[in-house]
Amino acid sequence: MAEFVLKYADARGEIRQQVAEAASESELRERFSQQGYLIYSVRPRELGSITSRLGTRRKKINMERFLIFNQQFLTLVRSGLPILKALDLLADRLTDPKLGQYIQAVRGEVRTGALLSEAFARQRVFPPIYVTSVLAGEKSGALAEVLERFISYQKLALSVRKKILLSLLYPSVLVLLVIALIVFLVTSVVPSFAQLYGSLSAELPTITQVLIAVGTTARQYVIAGAAGLALALVALRLWSQTESGGQRLERIQMRLPVLGAVWVKYQVAQLSRVLSTLLMGGIPLMQALETASSSLGSRLLRQALEKARKLVREGQSLSAALKATGLFPGLSIDMIEVGESTGALPAMLASVAEFYEDDVNTTTTAALALIEPAIMIFMGGFVAFVLLALYLPIFSLTDTLR
Repeated sequence: MAEFVLKYADARGEIRQQVAEAASESELRERFSQQGYLIYSVRPRELGSITSRLGTRRKKINMERFLIFNQQFLTLVRSGLPILKALDLLADRLTDPKLGQYIQAVRGEVRTGALLSEAFARQRVFPPIYVTSVLAGEKSGALAEVLERFISYQKLALSVRKKILLSLLYPSVLVLLVIALIVFLVTSVVPSFAQLYGSLSAELPTITQVLIAVGTTARQYVIAGAAGLALALVALRLWSQTESGGQRLERIQMRLPVLGAVWVKYQVAQLSRVLSTLLMGGIPLMQALETASSSLGSRLLRQALEKARKLVREGQSLSAALKATGLFPGLSIDMIEVGESTGALPAMLASVAEFYEDDVNTTTTAALALIEPAIMIFMGGFVAFVLLALYLPIFSLTDTLR
């Protein structure tokens, strides 16, 4: 069965486009004509055109504003407006100029006869899961339902990401303040005391000598050290953007005591949420795995998913294929296996995503509750050490004068 792009007028006279399967163009024309539709055009659909563009995304868009656009777009589609008219109403009223230019380009593509999914894919900025979901809505004729599922998915994804970022904000600020305090004490306060003790020609305790040596050296090389650190960070970032470097860093990240497990669970939750959304929208498993792979930010997980996709194509179950990669937690594999055996894989994938999202939130909250006191204790201990090392010679000089 081949796929064709069908453009027709329904009973109310509205122009619609749909992807339909048929043995030939004439068969498709006859089938829709018998249903009372007025056929305008039928053309073969290039199946690989959209998929080939999903992995070439370069720029990024504001996902919160894109979510608002989809909520408005869904409202207009549900009210019965044609897609082109809905795009006309929204394209010139978007507050984000960057998103607005892409939506205007989509409107122009649709006006020339392109399908909505093709128009979004040609912009190369929209999430692959969105383009594939719109494609599924066009094929099934249930675009509104598919858009509603995507909006629900995007709301959950943004909510989880915001919770994690907000929970990490305070400890990050605290760490920066501690580093700034340490740099100030070592490079400014300690050298001042070193000049004082040098003028007095006093014999200094060992800890004071060590602290002064570190402080005077740090003051001389603080600019060079900051420049070297900045260059090292830039080099590390460039190396992490390569395929081998990114995979090496992710493997190191996975071995970290607490953060490694949290990172893996977050990636598994994201993958499960994407797969669940696509499967519920009617996307076949193979295409859903391909789209989910291009939606992930982890190179290791993309490589593992590609391996799993090959195993599924060879006839293995999804749970067995994911287990063979060695990256997914055992509990997630067991839950997916149960979903496959009961025929409720999309719902079970949604449960996996909810379970690991809750687990990530709980673990992150507990870890941060321990990290904050540890940072305060370290800062207090360091300040106490500096004060003891700097003022101990003063106490010795006072005893000598007495």
